[in-house]
Amino acid sequence: MTFVKSNIIPLLSMLKEVLCDLQVNESLKLFQIVILIVTISGDLHALTIQGILKKRGYADCHILEFDRISNGHKIYWHCNENDDSGYIKLDDGITIDIKSIDALWWRRVNADQQLDNNIADEHQIKLINNDCRGSVLGVLEASFLGKWLSSPGATARASNKIYQLSIAKRCGFRIPETLISQSQQEVYEFISQLNKQVIVKPVVGTAGPLMFTEFLNDPFRFDSRSYEVCPAVYQEYIPGTDHIRLNCFGNKSFAAIIETNDLDWRPNLNVPVKSWAVPDSLHNSIRNVLDNLGLEMGIIDLKITPEGEYVWLEVNPQGQFLFLEPLTNVPLSSYFADYLLDSIR
Repeated sequence: MTFVKSNIIPLLSMLKEVLCDLQVNESLKLFQIVILIVTISGDLHALTIQGILKKRGYADCHILEFDRISNGHKIYWHCNENDDSGYIKLDDGITIDIKSIDALWWRRVNADQQLDNNIADEHQIKLINNDCRGSVLGVLEASFLGKWLSSPGATARASNKIYQLSIAKRCGFRIPETLISQSQQEVYEFISQLNKQVIVKPVVGTAGPLMFTEFLNDPFRFDSRSYEVCPAVYQEYIPGTDHIRLNCFGNKSFAAIIETNDLDWRPNLNVPVKSWAVPDSLHNSIRNVLDNLGLEMGIIDLKITPEGEYVWLEVNPQGQFLFLEPLTNVPLSSYFADYLLDSIR
């Protein structure tokens, strides 16, 4: 027995050292992960998350500014019968092998290139914008092997309000009764048949000043040509004062409740805004919609009716969430950094 003990004790000590070395090596591997954020210049969300990750020791978190491919960052890709390779050269001199990237946050890409003033020809500008956009998307989709948050295809599809409404309805959510139309008469009939207040908002919208949701009580206050020129979203108004802004990061959801009589809460946040615990059943329903949309994450707007029913309004695949931090004292940026890292492990 003495012989056995004398042999086991050194073996246990050696095993402990091996386990400690494995833990250290595993920690070092985590710190060596490469994260790329694709967004536009000056994106506060991207800069904030990058700062948090670097403070945690993840130095290889980089930002590719989508609107500075023509005047700053560079894209390279080569393909032959045996293999393909690609890299990104950032304007600070750092070169990133695309296949070495572990996670890619496809944050904001709807922007044209920042061009020199000496490029004024309209066709040249279109060519530059189209080819920069196509090259970034094509090279990343061809060579990136890691985790998308979320993929470009899913992000583009889910950004369409019509498509996401159909998926939410299919997944069991109540949605506002909705009309997409270019006809003044059809809008009038929709309002008459509903016998309720109706709101109007753009299908996609555009860059620039925000286009807020508005009531449309009298469809004849606008000329019929205003309807014909492009479709718009017409919906029944959902009564109530409780607006939910829900941030679904993977398998966790964090929400705020915004209490206001305003139809669209965005112009005025000088109202009660507080953290709101997301029921498990609601999180599961949200996750079901996002899964059907192919999204890893999403920022969802809901409204609670006076009867307590959740009504789906829309999802923004890459919506804003930082503004809620000072209003609710919930560290959403830190939670998002956790989610990003967890998606790789």
